[in-house]
Amino acid sequence: MAGSFSKEITRVHAFISGRVQGVGYRAATADTAKLLKLNGWVRNLRDRRVEAVFEGDRATVAEMLRWCHQGPPAAVVDQVEVNYETPEGLRGFQVLV
Repeated sequence: MAGSFSKEITRVHAFISGRVQGVGYRAATADTAKLLKLNGWVRNLRDRRVEAVFEGDRATVAEMLRWCHQGPPAAVVDQVEVNYETPEGLRGFQVLV
């Protein structure tokens, strides 16, 4: 059966709180996700959190979530709320406005 050897695709919807706006968090998230070959997006929310969606194989998504708890050097992450969702087949990674 074609595709039976493909890795299981996982999708997470994350909300990152703390000092995560104005510190390059979105750009660093996008750079890291692209480096890991993940699909999805990241954006700032009005309540000062950062929202992100990552789609990819389970281990790589888990690696990205570990990175989210740290973020770029100037960030201070207080909490990462994670919700698992049904993958949508996103392609590429982008910073949304």
